[in-house]
Amino acid sequence: MLECMGHTARPAGILLTGGASRRMGFDKTAFPVDGVACAVRIAASLTRVLGLAVEVGSGHTGLPAVREDPPGNGPLAGLCAGLDWLEASGRAGDPVVLVAGDLPFLTDAVLQMLADRAQGSAVPVVDGRAQPLCARWSPASLALGRAARSSGERSMRPLLAAPDVELLDETMWPDGVAASAFQDLDTPEDIERLGLGGAPEGHR
Repeated sequence: MLECMGHTARPAGILLTGGASRRMGFDKTAFPVDGVACAVRIAASLTRVLGLAVEVGSGHTGLPAVREDPPGNGPLAGLCAGLDWLEASGRAGDPVVLVAGDLPFLTDAVLQMLADRAQGSAVPVVDGRAQPLCARWSPASLALGRAARSSGERSMRPLLAAPDVELLDETMWPDGVAASAFQDLDTPEDIERLGLGGAPEGHR
């Protein structure tokens, strides 16, 4: 089921939880949001909207889990590890919705917006900044990412430069999608700023 052949495949999900969280001081994807770890909430949302998803990281979300090689080598390595697993599961050539595990307010509506795109890659833009770690990536863009990874690239920049990328600013979002869904947790100050309380005991 390839987009370039005129068939639109349902995306699979890749959830990234393998970051070092150096600025946070503890695993930010495990931070509780309404009593549930942030990445666990996202994993449940991916399963509801997409059906099939894989975690690339520590394996604490209940999804099938793999690790990038070497661990902690950046989001592009994580994406490629997730693609390897999906291909082994019979999903080669399908688009992917890639999501970071530190988005406490991510909603089903955001994932549905990305999954419903007919073709190409779709990258939300918030306050002028593209969000490649909460985006839909086409098979063509993913092939560029694999090539870049083979050349030693670690970031998502090569995918953002792909010719089929559509940047989705707020005027293009459906009802129910808000900019707050893209806010991420990087530092203890972010926890306070987003109204999620303080850092856990032992990390203040």
